[in-house]
Amino acid sequence: MAMHFEIMVEDASGRILIEKVLPRILSATEETPSYRIHAYKGVGHIPKGLQPGSDADKRILLDQLPRLLRGYGRSLQHYDAAVIVVVDQDRQICMNLKAEMGRVLHACNPRPTTLFRIAIEEMEAWLLGDRNALEAAYPRAKTRVLDGYVQDSVCDTWELLADAIYPGGANVLKKLGYPQVGQTKCEWAEQIAPNVDVEGNASKSFQVFRDGIRRLAGVPG
Repeated sequence: MAMHFEIMVEDASGRILIEKVLPRILSATEETPSYRIHAYKGVGHIPKGLQPGSDADKRILLDQLPRLLRGYGRSLQHYDAAVIVVVDQDRQICMNLKAEMGRVLHACNPRPTTLFRIAIEEMEAWLLGDRNALEAAYPRAKTRVLDGYVQDSVCDTWELLADAIYPGGANVLKKLGYPQVGQTKCEWAEQIAPNVDVEGNASKSFQVFRDGIRRLAGVPG
């Protein structure tokens, strides 16, 4: 029986991106794992005392992580399955964030097989990691902006991508408010991700995500 993945991401654009690249990441498996991708409405923070910090209906990923991992520990314990949690680093220290999530997992009994992956600085870095795919989707992208990007740097990544491909850049998009920002990020993922080269993507954090998925799925290294 093929493995099963439960994948949690912090927003809808992340779900779209992973939906587009995952089949190619898993194409070398003998039996392609089944999977479900769950998009949340923000990342939040791991609550003190590892107790859920907000109403579950609010769907804030890290706020609910203790409850989610405990639930998966119980429901998946008799299956060949894994939980994959993907979040943006944003301005946090990567190792501290990963250690916090690890403490949540360690407190679970039973403990689900879990892979934590952090996009540095944001998942838009994975789109910027394949410039050919980006420019194929947005041929009028501003070369000057893209040339100045240092891959996986902490540089307000989505704003840089907006400056490269959105009319008027990030300042105009921000003035339109959050719903429009989220919708536009989804459009970027829809347009760019189908052509992203999963083997040649320049983002180190994408490579670590890809390789971790393949390791869980039993793809030979």
